[in-house]
Amino acid sequence: MTALYKELTADETRRFGAAIDQLHAEVKQEIGQADADYIRRVHRAVRYLGVIGRAALMLSFIPPFWFIGVAALALSKIIDNMELGHNVIHGQYDFIGDKHLNGKQFEWDILGTSNNWRKTHNYKHHTYTNIEGQDEDIGYGFIRVFAEQKWHPWYLLQPLYSFFFAFAFQWGVALQNLNVKPQPGTNYFKHLTRQNPEAWHKIKWQLGKDYLIFPLLAGPMFLSVLAGNMAANVIRSLWTFIIIFCGHFTEKTVLFPASAVNDNEPGQWYVRQVRGSSNITGGKLFHFLSGNLSHQIEHHLFPDIPANRYAQLAPRVKAICAEYGQTYNSGRLSVQFYQVIYAICRHAFPSRPRSI
Repeated sequence: MTALYKELTADETRRFGAAIDQLHAEVKQEIGQADADYIRRVHRAVRYLGVIGRAALMLSFIPPFWFIGVAALALSKIIDNMELGHNVIHGQYDFIGDKHLNGKQFEWDILGTSNNWRKTHNYKHHTYTNIEGQDEDIGYGFIRVFAEQKWHPWYLLQPLYSFFFAFAFQWGVALQNLNVKPQPGTNYFKHLTRQNPEAWHKIKWQLGKDYLIFPLLAGPMFLSVLAGNMAANVIRSLWTFIIIFCGHFTEKTVLFPASAVNDNEPGQWYVRQVRGSSNITGGKLFHFLSGNLSHQIEHHLFPDIPANRYAQLAPRVKAICAEYGQTYNSGRLSVQFYQVIYAICRHAFPSRPRSI
């Protein structure tokens, strides 16, 4: 390694992991009623904003109401996916005992099913963060964001198709890990629906709800509500794309070789989480709207800790990283997203791994 990430001895790695474990144990003892009250307020905010947004869109014959409706509905969808759904599905609030906030039962307002997310994200991504061949979130399988990824000519188009992917990011979440390979002698559409019945049912429900049921309920405002729902979904997709890509594909993040899956020494998993993640600085509102994934490092170290506590943990995590010579990768949204855009454009062409 270089000055960014000191190469740790086995003993240093063990002590690094022990320090993170101790911090985890301390904050775990503090979790309680305040956290339960917080996530219930978030849950109510999602519902109220959703109602306000859809009602305003119904009244969009009054010009300002269309913009109010889109803003409220987009906020509802963003908070539902980021601060509520993502964190609840991680089981962060299972201690409450509320079936509506249970990580194994919660379903969110997005094309992808929570069950699929538990497999691709909670298990694969968090267990094998940035390990090539294991973590399917690395460029979502078709965007080259690290020089270590094998180059193919089709990557020359990735600046263009990545742009469009950002506008339809929820489709990337929905289709990830599904059985989409055609089988000879079978109807492809039937194959898709039979192999992925739960996913197909969720997609039909989401599309029907946003693009048929609510527009029909609006009567003469059908097209206005349809356009508003589409705009809210696009805004949500753009926001989640930006936050998620800034969390793992910035300049200082590391792609690990496939062999890293065998690095099971005590503390090694924690080291990979720090080197494979990046934070985004900002205020309380920004952190909230990002689902506290602006604290991506803390989230990867403590995926079971309520995300509203990540800001509290961040200074101590940063101090531990400094003590062991591990760069605490953090920067403004403009800086981190510029680095993501640069990576997408630069690695569209053949590139060589660099030392970090």
